[in-house]
Amino acid sequence: MPADSKKALIAWLFAKHRGRLHTFLGRRVRRQEDIEELVQEVYARMLAVRDIENVRNPEGYLFTVAANLAKEHALRERATQQAVDVDDASVQEQVAHIPAFGTYIDAEARIKRLREVLRELPPKCHAAVVMAHWYGMSYGAIAERLGVSPHMVKKYLSQALMHCRRRMGRLG
Repeated sequence: MPADSKKALIAWLFAKHRGRLHTFLGRRVRRQEDIEELVQEVYARMLAVRDIENVRNPEGYLFTVAANLAKEHALRERATQQAVDVDDASVQEQVAHIPAFGTYIDAEARIKRLREVLRELPPKCHAAVVMAHWYGMSYGAIAERLGVSPHMVKKYLSQALMHCRRRMGRLG
């Protein structure tokens, strides 16, 4: 198949299924910006298929590629979230100091941005952050209020820290 007709087939597939592909990935990935990145990656992988004309069901193949990418993404996310121990002294030291985001972003803008980022968290995760850092509550007290284990509170705080690092790091 000539390169032009291959690109035309893939362009047609995306024109026809882009909305469904977004919905499909949206059910598997939480953040909108990740969905768009994955859609672009599906497109790139489809372009890399050598013999696209030998694929019996191009639409099915498209969604199989998307499903595999969503699984890979979930594995990366899970590994990233598990990488932080909020009780670790070095993590506590990092949390204690507000990172410098540049002189052009003032404190009010950082606080506003942090509030926006925290609102993106799931409700129990957000509540755990507020109780731990605003009210100074212990893991046990937070766990009792949320109806979860202290270990789950620790996981919520770790998840929140990773989320904030990732989202706040995109400033500037």
